[in-house]
Amino acid sequence: MRFQVLDILPNLKNPVTGREIRPDERFSQALTSARYAEQFGYDAVALGERHAGSFLSSGVGVLLGAIAATTSRIRLQTGVSVLSILDPLRVAEDYATVDQLSRGRLELIIGKGNELRQLPMFTISDGEQWEALAEKYELLRRLWREEDVTWKGRFRGPLDGVTSLPRPYAGPPRIWHGSATTRTSAELAAKWGDPLFSANAIQPRDNYTVLIDHYRQQYADHGHDPRFAYVGAGAGFLYLADTTQEAREAFGPTYEKIVAYFNQPGNHTPGNAMTFATIDDAIARGPVLVGSPQQIAEKILWFHEGFGHDLQSFSLPTMIPHEQQLNMLERLAAEVLPIVRKAAPTTLWNDPDPYGRRPAAYR
Repeated sequence: MRFQVLDILPNLKNPVTGREIRPDERFSQALTSARYAEQFGYDAVALGERHAGSFLSSGVGVLLGAIAATTSRIRLQTGVSVLSILDPLRVAEDYATVDQLSRGRLELIIGKGNELRQLPMFTISDGEQWEALAEKYELLRRLWREEDVTWKGRFRGPLDGVTSLPRPYAGPPRIWHGSATTRTSAELAAKWGDPLFSANAIQPRDNYTVLIDHYRQQYADHGHDPRFAYVGAGAGFLYLADTTQEAREAFGPTYEKIVAYFNQPGNHTPGNAMTFATIDDAIARGPVLVGSPQQIAEKILWFHEGFGHDLQSFSLPTMIPHEQQLNMLERLAAEVLPIVRKAAPTTLWNDPDPYGRRPAAYR
């Protein structure tokens, strides 16, 4: 299995301690975490994108460019890039720039976005985001694969003989499709033969297993090689301690207040309230990685039994002191990753993965 450290840059006051982090400090922490993730042997870092709510992640391309300039090995991903509200030409330009800065380490994860408040900010009506995503994805594919693109669609003005610059570093970067709770993104991924990234954030495991099984069936039905139906899965927060009881007691009050805040009307998309309201329920059945190293390894492998996934994502608890976050990052790499990698091998980013040697000099 491969491992990704995801940050969607929440900018919330700690609901227990009242601790608040300035935006400049928060950005600095995200860049430092990425450098340490590379040092500790993680495979990818990802930054999410939000344009509403208490998040600092509207300029993901800028931050990934900074990470590209200060790392040399780790892959850079979005998590997700909200393509439904963006201009595909600007996406092609901005992320090809990141791809050049990183010398071919970029992979996009795209989605329609799970925040309804940002839709009118970009003149997309609620209900149009799926159609916008499909149309814009087709244009993005063309812009990274073709020159002199002539195109006409519904959600942006026409193009006449346009070549986006810069070109990607070593051919078009791989694009994943993020799916939270519906099949639409999974079906779009299957249609194009792309990998799927399941949010695995707010519902029981079996709900996401159904989604992933549907993707794999659709992938095969479209005639794609099932060896490359790669799947990623989220996990929510990481909180690692010597014992699960210690982790529960230390992180439980913060976790439960975060869930209570998130589940208030207006703070989440209707129908997407967090299912696991208590820390005990979240540890037992939810996606969070809270516990001892052994407990966390067992939790990841329990999800792997249901998903068969290749890439595991998680987020650091960014409201606690950053030094403590980095300590957890180091311990997870040393005490959990070797166990899971041995038990759940994958060909992702290796032979025979077609993107395993992108760029050719990458090793």
